[in-house]
Amino acid sequence: MKFTTKNQVRPRSAFTLVELLVVIAIIGILVGLLLPAVQAAREAARRMSCSNNFKQIGLAIHNYHSAYKQLPIHGGGTKGTHQGRHESGQRGNDRLELSALVPLTPFFEQQGLWSQISNPFQTEDSSGGVRVYNPMGPWPGMPLSAHLTWGNYDPWLTNIPTLRCPSDPGIGLPAPGRTNYALCTGDSCDAGFGGALNRLTGATQSGGNPPMYSRVQASQRGAFAVQLRSKFRDVLDGLSNTIFAGEIITDLGDRDRRTHLADNMAQNIISAGGNMDCRLSLDPERPMFWAQDPSPNRLTGSAEERRGMKWASLLPIYTQMMTILPPNSELCGNNFYYSIVVAPPSSRHQGGVHVLMGDGAVKFVSDSIEAGDPHRGQVGIHAAHNDPQSTAGSRSPYGLWGALGTRAASEVIQDFE
Repeated sequence: MKFTTKNQVRPRSAFTLVELLVVIAIIGILVGLLLPAVQAAREAARRMSCSNNFKQIGLAIHNYHSAYKQLPIHGGGTKGTHQGRHESGQRGNDRLELSALVPLTPFFEQQGLWSQISNPFQTEDSSGGVRVYNPMGPWPGMPLSAHLTWGNYDPWLTNIPTLRCPSDPGIGLPAPGRTNYALCTGDSCDAGFGGALNRLTGATQSGGNPPMYSRVQASQRGAFAVQLRSKFRDVLDGLSNTIFAGEIITDLGDRDRRTHLADNMAQNIISAGGNMDCRLSLDPERPMFWAQDPSPNRLTGSAEERRGMKWASLLPIYTQMMTILPPNSELCGNNFYYSIVVAPPSSRHQGGVHVLMGDGAVKFVSDSIEAGDPHRGQVGIHAAHNDPQSTAGSRSPYGLWGALGTRAASEVIQDFE
């Protein structure tokens, strides 16, 4: 038989409330310290994936050039004699409005998609009738409502994994098919949509004062020029010194200045001071977003007419970037459809964006890169141009950033890493 004394203390079987609260507090502190590290690690992985996709696009560009002895045309496709850009059958055509991403598809492992694009495509319209789209498809800017009426053209509605950066959360409608990568057309946005050729005949646009063809030649100074053929040999500044493409984010419907276009109502965007006029419409308390009342300017474009929403369309808002304003600056222009638009690259990464150089290298450019004088007029010969310092052939007025966007302006490039 076991006896215990009256004063003997029995061992405890549990924590006290105070001890338990201390343990919980310690665990909370550790989780709080660990969470930012986990988030940073995840973003680092997303950023690496984003960079790898860009490298695949760079390799595709080089393989395309090796196969066809030229760069893919930004503004290629089929012409026609009818205005109905999204009709099927004999009259259907894309009016030379395909982005350079379209012919690149078989070169970044999208051969099946390219087969659909390059051959007649059969679908069903809203009345149950059979529609057959011609090879190279219909107008790539076709609104979603027209897809429903005329029959879905699946290639333009496809989200291609290689064209998406995991850091961008934008998915699904109202975008038909998103892209986070855009082609560089230089340091001027004049004729960014107009192009060198007539949409219906394919003839050189010689009308206007000055002629549209001359405007394109003077202003489209990047590696890609709308509707004009270009080759590696045209990049006289050197492939390693010339940006071929840049990263962009897609719209989330939140009035982000980088994804929703502000229409500059004050003056022509390419004239002196035009680049900066849209800043009058920013929210002073949240300068990354447009104010609820954006006057004296206005926000333009429907829900599907936002940054990066249509990967197959050549429009600047969708698949072009310029080295005018620094990375992550606002979208600003004159008129959505005709698209004289200052369209900087943008990203969800902290502090800058990825760019693809002509030699295939992917580099990260800071938002604070030296970008010259943003008040200067853009280089070109538009009738509304009013800056005598930015005549055709001038060096870029936008410093190192502008120089990186031009293919043959003979600027001296300093190290920007």
